[in-house]
Amino acid sequence: METIWCSVLMFLLLIIRKNGLCQNFAESVNTRYDVESNEPQFITKGHLYRAVVGDTIVLPCKVKNLGSYILLWRRSAAVLTAANFMVTRDVRLTMVDGFNLQISSVKISDAGDYVCQIGGQEPKDQIHTLEILVPPTIRTIPDHGLVSAKQGSTVHLECKTSGNPVPMIHWFRKHSSMPLGEGALLTLEQVGRQHAGTYQCKAENGVRDAVYGEIILKVLSPPDITVEKAWVHAAEGCDVELICTLHSDANSDLIWYQNSFMLEPTDRRSIFTKGNKNFLRIQHFNKNDFGNYSCVADNSLGRTKKYIEVSGRPGPTVFLSTQYSNHLDRYNLTFKIESLSELDEIKLLYRKLMMNETYQKPGKWDELILYPSVLRYDSRHFVMSYIIRQLEHNSVYEVMVQAKNRYGWNEVSDIHQFHTRNYGYRFEDNDLGISSISLSSKAINIEPLTSRHFLLIFGILLHVIIKA
Repeated sequence: METIWCSVLMFLLLIIRKNGLCQNFAESVNTRYDVESNEPQFITKGHLYRAVVGDTIVLPCKVKNLGSYILLWRRSAAVLTAANFMVTRDVRLTMVDGFNLQISSVKISDAGDYVCQIGGQEPKDQIHTLEILVPPTIRTIPDHGLVSAKQGSTVHLECKTSGNPVPMIHWFRKHSSMPLGEGALLTLEQVGRQHAGTYQCKAENGVRDAVYGEIILKVLSPPDITVEKAWVHAAEGCDVELICTLHSDANSDLIWYQNSFMLEPTDRRSIFTKGNKNFLRIQHFNKNDFGNYSCVADNSLGRTKKYIEVSGRPGPTVFLSTQYSNHLDRYNLTFKIESLSELDEIKLLYRKLMMNETYQKPGKWDELILYPSVLRYDSRHFVMSYIIRQLEHNSVYEVMVQAKNRYGWNEVSDIHQFHTRNYGYRFEDNDLGISSISLSSKAINIEPLTSRHFLLIFGILLHVIIKA
């Protein structure tokens, strides 16, 4: 058996040698290797590219050993180029620097996969993905940007935006950098007049500049009236001007009344407006013009009324003296009172406070009646001074003043508190006063004013003006 197998093997070797099969096999292996080494290959690699709308982008495709192979660009099933020929009719697409695909003025619709393909029995693909970046745009809801809401209600301000990446929205008041919120909606609860104004929604996504939308919020409410002075001093023969300022986001009309009678313009009385200020001007004031005035405004949401009293009585007392006396037993009280008419009488009340660190009890009021002479601070005010004597040292006192002219008494002043000094201690020399009033009995009369008094008065008035 072994002899038979050896004979067969020798026969096969002779045939292989005679026909050169080993040589043909080797040549076949070498040929296949040369073909594979000369096939086309991509030099570039697939990549994700980003471009902003309107820009130009180049998608590279470089191949070595292309030889007689055909290179083409396609998008999905659509062929864009074949070799050096443009198949697509889109003029924005061109071939640059060989087989690189250039897209000009890119659009949102250009986003997607682009395939550079080497044709053959087994095609080879290189894929580029194109992402289109879109700057943010913004739109207010409603488009006209005007929102009205009733006072006390809840308001939703809305802005819609688009872009790629999706933009972020931030809210601000116009001319303010303080953020109010994020997102498409800004909610305001219990809105009042302070919420009215212009709001801005800001959209940004990192692509070019941020964009803004504006919404104007109007808060509808009953009229709001403010008066510059609720009490106006006047005298017969003078001119008087009353002012009411009207705040309203709905149509409102303001009407003037004296007591319960509606006022109309006359030869002495004029009614006019400047902006949101409403004026009532009365010339040559007479005794019938004194009284209570009101300005009334209404709209569909309600009515508002504010009052102004016009009186000839003296105005409030303003104290000019400091709180500290440089004396042990007296205090120089100086005060100012508004009155166009001459002052007839002044009532002065003062008392001591019994007090320590834990206890304070007011004493009994002492009352003095003063009959002042005419001493003008300016055309509308009097300055008066009185030295309160027989006080106790190192003590705290309270004083009030009330004045009367031909039209009556004014309101009692607020309490003014002062201190007398202690032994061995002296306050700064801040006493102000006009020493033209002296005590004779329960009723006080004014001493005749000498040239020395007038010099003192002038100096004190100058000091008061400088202090003011």
